[in-house]
Amino acid sequence: MNEPIAHWPGKVLELDGTAVHVRSTPAGPDEAGVFVHGLAGSATNWTDLMGELSGTMTGYALDLPGAGYSPAPADGDYSISAHARAVIALVEHVALKQGAGPVHLFGNSLGGAVSVRVAATRPDLVRTLTLVSPALPDLTPRYGPARVAFSATPGLGEWVVGRLRHLPAERRIKATMAMCYADATRVHPLRLKDAVAELIRRDELPHTGASLVGSARGLASEYIRAYLEEYRRRGDGGDSLWRQAARVQAPTLVVHGVHDRLVHARTAIRAARTFPDVRLVVLPHAAHVAQMEYPEVVAREVRALIDHARARDARQDAVRQDA
Repeated sequence: MNEPIAHWPGKVLELDGTAVHVRSTPAGPDEAGVFVHGLAGSATNWTDLMGELSGTMTGYALDLPGAGYSPAPADGDYSISAHARAVIALVEHVALKQGAGPVHLFGNSLGGAVSVRVAATRPDLVRTLTLVSPALPDLTPRYGPARVAFSATPGLGEWVVGRLRHLPAERRIKATMAMCYADATRVHPLRLKDAVAELIRRDELPHTGASLVGSARGLASEYIRAYLEEYRRRGDGGDSLWRQAARVQAPTLVVHGVHDRLVHARTAIRAARTFPDVRLVVLPHAAHVAQMEYPEVVAREVRALIDHARARDARQDAVRQDA
């Protein structure tokens, strides 16, 4: 087992009144990528994929407000829309700094839901969209959605988080990896050590529980919104994540692992049918965090997506010139 690369260095940026911690690869390619992690995750979830793509784009991975090394938001808002505003602020900062225009946007799980909202509401900022097991609303009763709803229940979520803190950090990390990886034994010991140390650090922060429960509630509210739109038949004017997915203009890649225990395959299939310009890639040996399990495979698919985007742009330019 080869020793993993070090996590990319980071710093806290003040963006439109919100402080977020951002890790970045060395400046190089003109094109930029912005990476958004999932619930209970952090920017380090993207370390290996950012390394694989460092010759293609300069990568920027943020810790969402209250996660990782980002401080808690002053207003205590952990909704999908609030996270999307933080991502938009970073994308605008990167686009201005790099002069690269629209970015390649990446999201995993909760970060996938956030990225869909960003791509739908600010199409001018997104060149391509890559979603790894995006947590788009699944209205079928199942363990994954039930787990989110359980965590979001007022009072109960805080109680569970408080109880979990009494368990050894390594035990909690191994349980999380067993849930998110198809084969957790493939995790390098150094990555496990890093994750345990980070969890111990997070346990000492006063906002850690509120951040986790608040983000879970934000995701659960999107499930409720989708339910109301689907069953009350509000028409095409709704703003649920599925409605917004149908309005995404950027070429989209959806990566799903066969062994995903949190996002069911039917959700990936619906995503493939909903996004206007999309390719679905199903990885037979991956689970919920394919970008961590098989970064080289995901990177290859991302490069193919970028080639597709360039070819589409060239065709559209040719049509405009002929008009």
